Amino acid sequence: MTAKKQIPLRVSKKLYEQIASWAEDDFRSINGQIEYLLTECVKQRKKDGKYVGETIDQPLDIDID
Repeated sequence: MTAKKQIPLRVSKKLYEQIASWAEDDFRSINGQIEYLLTECVKQRKKDGKYVGETIDQPLDIDID
C-alpha cells in the first residue's frame, strides 16, 4: 500500500461548504473529494501539457470567497 502524504490546507468557509456538498453528492469524504479533484486536474495537465486550463482568466459563475 502506498503511503499518503499529509498536508495542511486552508480554504474559505464557503469553498469548504461547496466541496462538502459536492462530496456528499458523489458519496465521498471531503478529503476524498479534494484528492479526486486534484487527481483529475493533474490528469488534465498531463493530457493537455499545460499547467492551467485555457479558461483560467475567465470569471467564475459562483463567488467562492
